[in-house]
Amino acid sequence: MFHNSSQRKYWIFKSEDELEHMRYKANQKFRNKALESGKSMFLERHEEDVLFRHYERRLLDFCNAFKPAMPKSVVGTAAMYFRRFYLNNSIMEYHPRIIMLTCAYLSCKVDEFNVSSTQFVGNLLQETPAGQEKVLEQILEYELLLIQQLNFHLVVHNPYRPMEGLLIDLKTRYPTLENPESLRKSADDFLTQAALTDAGLLFSPSQIAITAILNSASRAGLNLESVFSVHSGMKTLLKKYELPKPEEVNVYKQRLERIHAEFGSSSNKRKRGYEEDGHVAKEPRLTEEVRYFHISYRPTFRQIPLKVEPLFVEFLLNNTNFVLFQEWTDEDLI
Repeated sequence: MFHNSSQRKYWIFKSEDELEHMRYKANQKFRNKALESGKSMFLERHEEDVLFRHYERRLLDFCNAFKPAMPKSVVGTAAMYFRRFYLNNSIMEYHPRIIMLTCAYLSCKVDEFNVSSTQFVGNLLQETPAGQEKVLEQILEYELLLIQQLNFHLVVHNPYRPMEGLLIDLKTRYPTLENPESLRKSADDFLTQAALTDAGLLFSPSQIAITAILNSASRAGLNLESVFSVHSGMKTLLKKYELPKPEEVNVYKQRLERIHAEFGSSSNKRKRGYEEDGHVAKEPRLTEEVRYFHISYRPTFRQIPLKVEPLFVEFLLNNTNFVLFQEWTDEDLI
């Protein structure tokens, strides 16, 4: 239940200002790190936001075009992972292209949308088979980092299920409405828009679902405010959203690539996450350094196959929220 969830306890914030302060701190943290390395090229906070919205849109486009069709809950979880990750991290440090794909890949596992890793990267239609294999390696490299940055809070409560309940509820509480299903299309569009804002970090899933229904009813000339109440701030949040301008995206993307190339080349230990020749550079490692486990998260007891680095195995064994099942090897990968 949402009210007892990690989402409500750790990932619902008081205001937009609090979220912006967190993102500003992430930007400053990278700038300080880069300055220590003698580098002076950065993205300003508003420039980061333009690129974030661009890659967030690309994430949703990828999920919506996915074959087989990706359930809405999986798409919503991926979008929320992406937003949570960049609350405390800068796109100058971790390239959003590989992070967005890792978010989508992890959400498929957590929400039990059963596609193989080969099927997943097969949806990268612009990539060659060799390119798809490289992308998969990069996703597996970043999967653990993503889980760590999410503080292992993997279950996301989306507004889609509450909306289904509200549509059913309308049939009994508002009998004059002959066909509540007529509100679905516009409400779904509202939820898609909401996924591109901070709504999921500020409001509960039920609040978002109620606003979607009321917005749809208003567009249809119906007044349901006697049935449901809504937080006025959510509509304001959606009205403020603007698509990034292509000319700005192109300028900032070029600068982002230079930042990654410059900062990456100056590090003795190269960070994983910098795009090179269309791919994210991956630090080579010995196969014996990596172990694989099926891991279960106790609140849901969902089993997730996960690539685990040696130092992290001990942490999982000592964390009561996780249960490690059988270990497996590269030969067992699908």
